[in-house]
Amino acid sequence: MRRLIRERKPDVAHFHNTFLMISPAAYYACQEEGVPVVQTLHNYRLICPGALLMREGRVCEECVGRTAPWPSVMHGCWRGSRLQTSVVAAMLMVHRAMKTWSEQVDIYIALTDFARRKFIEGGLPAEKIVVKPNFVDPDPGVGRHEGNYALFVGRLSPEKGMHTLLRAWRMLKDVPLKIVGDGPLRAEVEAFIGREGLTEVEVLGRKAREDVFCLMQKARVLVFPSECYENFPVSVAEAFACGLPVIASRLGAIAEIVEDGRTGLLFNPNDPEDLAVTVEWAWTHSEKLAEMGREARRAYEEKYTAERNYALLMDIYAQARQMALV
Repeated sequence: MRRLIRERKPDVAHFHNTFLMISPAAYYACQEEGVPVVQTLHNYRLICPGALLMREGRVCEECVGRTAPWPSVMHGCWRGSRLQTSVVAAMLMVHRAMKTWSEQVDIYIALTDFARRKFIEGGLPAEKIVVKPNFVDPDPGVGRHEGNYALFVGRLSPEKGMHTLLRAWRMLKDVPLKIVGDGPLRAEVEAFIGREGLTEVEVLGRKAREDVFCLMQKARVLVFPSECYENFPVSVAEAFACGLPVIASRLGAIAEIVEDGRTGLLFNPNDPEDLAVTVEWAWTHSEKLAEMGREARRAYEEKYTAERNYALLMDIYAQARQMALV
């Protein structure tokens, strides 16, 4: 690492993940060579060995703020293994004791204000955490949304709210739904659709990004029923770019990204009845839904374009270089 730094002479070292493939020792190498360090926080690994702040299908914050994250070890939160979780927990404890997280990183980038607050609760220095969201590039453009269907885009897994989604659609048989994605629950999802006779629900599987944009440009609404603390789901920013409003769980960061009644609608997480009621309302208020789509596009133009993101990132790099001189 030091040899690479000396050869390339970078102005800033921007890390996205040091877990498994590269260790936090890389921070030390950068600091010793006078290179400021920026770390994007893509998940909650530094305050939760399991990285998701979730256990057994529910949000879990038992380890947040603990010097020793023993609850995660007891429950085997990383890969369902107590042994593997203990290794991650030990790594976090050692680097906390060494003050790696507080002294070797100049700036952390959280993707949302919600995530920033959680990391502060977990012990990261507030003065070093800035917020920069994800972005969408290239701009897919606004669609006409003439397709008479709702859309789900994401991994078919429990934390994404698949059970809540399907149970809600059991009450919404007159509202077409297209499901884009793949994952461990795909067979179960398809079996449920067949067993319940949900002829309006179609599983499309994994699609290329361009195809997803096309589907978003035709859909009337994106449904995002996640039941975990999402960091910043790109699919929501993509929907906004297409002028597509979002119906999402009132949970964590997503409840900040989607403004209830402006860029979409929020429902109570893990509540299929509330989701069904919310979708039904949206389906019967097409003019208000269209206005939310226009507001979603405005939100994209204000916050989630490549140009806006680049300006924020350059400012963060300048801050990091300034902090490294102190």
